[in-house]
Amino acid sequence: MGHSQAEKAATRARVLRLASRKVRTEGVTRPGVADLMNEAGLTHGGFYKHFASRDDLIAQASAVALAEGTAKMERATRKNDQNARAGLIDAYLAKQHRDTPATGCALVTLGASAGRGDQHFKDAYEKQVRTYLELIAGLDDDTENTRAEAMLTLSALVGAVLISRAVNDKNLSDELLQTVAEQLR
Repeated sequence: MGHSQAEKAATRARVLRLASRKVRTEGVTRPGVADLMNEAGLTHGGFYKHFASRDDLIAQASAVALAEGTAKMERATRKNDQNARAGLIDAYLAKQHRDTPATGCALVTLGASAGRGDQHFKDAYEKQVRTYLELIAGLDDDTENTRAEAMLTLSALVGAVLISRAVNDKNLSDELLQTVAEQLR
């Protein structure tokens, strides 16, 4: 790969990382190309060297945001040596996760958009849901209800973080995270 191709790839990756953070904090409708490129230190005109359209960028940024969660979920399972499931629950329902949507789980912020999105967006979202379900199911020794428990756990995790971010009352928000964590454990 030539020097200019390497620079182009690095620039494209930087824009995708920035855009993936933006879609997690602002959703898929808000980030504008001009603002993203400006924040990346690039011109609006340079955008088309990297992406076919805004929709192309948002789709790719959403896929990046979704995929980044897998490594975080796997790390969370190692936070509690005695109980991997509890480690995952505690990490996911932590106040830090609630308070940092830019680096948090994209399932929380992109769910409604995926529901209204095109087939590619839905496929990327579904792929991540399936990945998380497999990961969570793999944490349980009881294989009889594993898939059902994984679905319940994932739904409760995502829902609790979504609601805890949406309410104004910080005490209620904290209570939601704590109560759901206790119930899931």
